[in-house]
Amino acid sequence: QVQLVESGGGLVQPGGSLRLSCAASGFTFSSYAMSWYRQAPGKERELVAGISSTGRSTNYADSVKGRFTISRDNAKNTMYLLMNSLKPEDTAVYYCNVAYRRNNYWGQGTQVTVSS
Repeated sequence: QVQLVESGGGLVQPGGSLRLSCAASGFTFSSYAMSWYRQAPGKERELVAGISSTGRSTNYADSVKGRFTISRDNAKNTMYLLMNSLKPEDTAVYYCNVAYRRNNYWGQGTQVTVSS
């Protein structure tokens, strides 16, 4: 079965950096586009960044462009999100996502808190 496991969240000061990881299993990772989403308290879940199956194509929400970098290592079945220049408004639970055989799959999420 499809499994997505996020890690790497934590508490960081404004201006700091974190790298999130998403370990995938249960499907042919290298054949599918992947995405990062986030959900802040009281808000809807929103798309943060997406990456094509090969990693050659990426897209970002305007709010994170220039600060976040999405990448993947198909040999390790793992996707990453490098987050730099973090702001308090980046505080949220971050989820990885794959659309596989007409179903959306989510990990359990990892909390990112940006606070001084």
